[in-house]
Amino acid sequence: MNSAENASNTHNASKATDDASTAGKVNNAGGAHNVEATDVDATDDRFERGLALLRTIGGQENPAVLDSLADIAPDLGRMTVAFGYGDMLSRPGLTLRQRQIATVGALAAMGNAAPQLRFHIAGALNVGVTPAEVVEILIHTAVYAGFPAALNGIGAAREVFEARPGLAVTPVETEPVPGDRYERGLAKLAEVDGHAGDQVLASMRDIAPGLTRYIVEFAFGDIYSRSSLDLKSRELASVAMCTALGTAAPQLRVHIHGLLNVGGTREEVVEVITQMAGYAGFPAALNGIAAAREVFEERGQE
Repeated sequence: MNSAENASNTHNASKATDDASTAGKVNNAGGAHNVEATDVDATDDRFERGLALLRTIGGQENPAVLDSLADIAPDLGRMTVAFGYGDMLSRPGLTLRQRQIATVGALAAMGNAAPQLRFHIAGALNVGVTPAEVVEILIHTAVYAGFPAALNGIGAAREVFEARPGLAVTPVETEPVPGDRYERGLAKLAEVDGHAGDQVLASMRDIAPGLTRYIVEFAFGDIYSRSSLDLKSRELASVAMCTALGTAAPQLRVHIHGLLNVGGTREEVVEVITQMAGYAGFPAALNGIAAAREVFEERGQE
């Protein structure tokens, strides 16, 4: 075989290799438009851990977040699973029930993520939160994000409940709580927020006594005194809401105190704030941790 033939054969072999490689890339690219959950990042422990947790919360074998993003941003779908669920929600420190309470509260308060709110309301039901507790979390939202956020949250819950024909849903506490609203509110405020709550009221009495009364009567006399959600769950939701909103650092500090006062731990405080990075962004979580640091230092080594 002469040198010209050798050169020709070498060129043909190289071209065949390139063609096979190109064909493989084309096939792989085409396959990306039809993503099966079990085919993506099969060797990635974070993804597999996240996928298992997402199936538990979402109740679906093939989570929609993967297929819905496969044609435009498949990496975002994988990041959502690997980071959001494999890293963030798989952390110890909070139960899945507590995490879903925090997530539903935060999404309802932010008011800009209706599809995700519906998903996590359904997820809350899947991990043991009752319909009455879901409704109560959303009513609780009125204190921190206003009535529009609470009303829209209830609308989302109604859609989720109606999609589950066998779900038993009854109106939550239609009877008013007995007793004087102001006195009841003062007692509940002292129970939850203690000295931190007293400081908030004292700071406003000389300029907005009406607002002070509304906080006592409505927030604590009407909302916090309701029995459909325990105080620790309320404070988990409050810390999540105030962190996610990003505009309520003084109130966040008060409710970090409150969560600790009603049986929460420092680890749980840090966990619920850390979780908000996935829903409200890292700046909100970082500012929340700064608030927690202040509270922990104020309380010392208790």
